[in-house]
Amino acid sequence: MGNYCAPHIKSFRHRMPLQMRFNDIDMLGHLNNSIYLTFMDLAKTRYFEAVLGENLKWDRIGVVIVNINCNFCAPTFFNEEIEVETAVVAIGEKSLTIEQRVFSPSTGQVKCDCRTIMSGFDMETNTSAPILPEWVKAFETYENRTLRKNQ
Repeated sequence: MGNYCAPHIKSFRHRMPLQMRFNDIDMLGHLNNSIYLTFMDLAKTRYFEAVLGENLKWDRIGVVIVNINCNFCAPTFFNEEIEVETAVVAIGEKSLTIEQRVFSPSTGQVKCDCRTIMSGFDMETNTSAPILPEWVKAFETYENRTLRKNQ
């Protein structure tokens, strides 16, 4: 599909193999569109664990999803080997942008790509909050590039 599903970044540091289940497949024999989001949520969780380590407190996560945009590029079938790649690509004062893609590692074909915007969140006040400085440092260190906008 040309550049329709071309990633905005060239390489991802975080990769996670995926395992499909029989009930993930729709009537056409394809991976159901809703399952891609489930896979990407799981990959975001593993990515946050890899990047933040002990600074990640699940009872005080500090971010919530405010926007998701997915492009479905090619069908995925039950016996295909697939993986998801994840990266934070930008950080604002109160938000971070994550890019992900599900792809076939054997062919390189992108099956789905997704951009998610997460807002910093204060669980006590139920309001938006700045992204913690230690998170910014951890993401920039992990991705080996500057992610903070307007520096």
